[in-house]
Amino acid sequence: MSRSSSVAVARPSTVEAAIPPEVFQISFVFPNGDKYDGECIRTASGVLERNGVGTHKNPNGVIYKGNWMNDKMNGIGRLEHPSGAVYEGEFIDNMFHGTGVYTFPNGAKYTGTFFENKLEGEGEFVDTQGLEWKGKFHFTAAPGLQLKHRM
Repeated sequence: MSRSSSVAVARPSTVEAAIPPEVFQISFVFPNGDKYDGECIRTASGVLERNGVGTHKNPNGVIYKGNWMNDKMNGIGRLEHPSGAVYEGEFIDNMFHGTGVYTFPNGAKYTGTFFENKLEGEGEFVDTQGLEWKGKFHFTAAPGLQLKHRM
């Protein structure tokens, strides 16, 4: 009776390690007058797209400073409007999505969760009189909103 032995043979991996794309620091003015200063990468098709950290300003005074991915606001950022409205928090695909703080032009402030640009879930609202409200928000409605008492 003969004994056979098996020997493990190392084979080259069929999955190659992904090489991260080269990051470029650019300053670009779009045809509509918008300006972007920040990081970008070149896609497989050769197009430069915003990825990384950067600032986008438009001629109307809207400014976004924060993270970009796939040429969209994705990650943590701050969006300022000339009206005085400011959103600071999480973005997904150019939308307020996740945890954030929205300051209204009149000074009122919402702190909580957002879903596709809408107030959604637990949050706190400070009105123009400085009164603090807490509760569950659903778009523009806030059923069961309660005034926070100060002691």
